[in-house]
Amino acid sequence: MDKSKRVLPPVYFLAALVSMGALHFFLPIARIFEPPYSYCGSFLFITGAVLVLWGVRSFSRAGTTVRPFQDPSALVTSGPYRCSRNPIYLGLVLALIGIGLLFGTLSPFVVVPVFICLIQQRFIQPEEAVLEKTFGSAYGRYKRQVRRWL
Repeated sequence: MDKSKRVLPPVYFLAALVSMGALHFFLPIARIFEPPYSYCGSFLFITGAVLVLWGVRSFSRAGTTVRPFQDPSALVTSGPYRCSRNPIYLGLVLALIGIGLLFGTLSPFVVVPVFICLIQQRFIQPEEAVLEKTFGSAYGRYKRQVRRWL
């Protein structure tokens, strides 16, 4: 498949949001969080969004691409990348968990592990292979020092 025609992570995120909404409204299973406790989800959603934006900004400052499947020109290890090798994906997961809390029902949470597995297989593993090939031992050292998620 042409690299420019591949589905990007934001599409997976939007599909996950739509799936969570559909499960909440059409198959709510059980209410597990009632207001005002469910409002804590907004904090997680905002935290996730800030983490995504911070990660994107770090790529921009380093002058490298944020798009998967494009060759990176710099190994980004500053900003949120000091604590997580994948802060953008982590931010997307936090945002999904936040939405699940806001909905307050159990069924939307089924989507989160599916999203994590898809992101891991379709993006993180191929990206790590490219980073290893491109940056060699520098990426190896970084990989040993910083965890994949947290």
